[in-house]
Amino acid sequence: MKFSLFIRKSHRWLSIAFTALVLANIVINITGLGGEGLALAVGLTTLVPLILLMISGLYLFALPYLGGRRGPAAE
Repeated sequence: MKFSLFIRKSHRWLSIAFTALVLANIVINITGLGGEGLALAVGLTTLVPLILLMISGLYLFALPYLGGRRGPAAE
């Protein structure tokens, strides 16, 4: 598997994980389950996929500019 394809798939799965963690954070903060400690832990846990999403997103954004032209338009 090509590296860029791996990054694309990872970016998609990271976005799903980030969305699930944000929804869990909202539910925990609204309901008050687990107290402040759990709310803080879940809130900080959302930063991990967010940082990875930022890195992979910047890579995917820069990919067309760094890779040059490919395909029929590369004449």
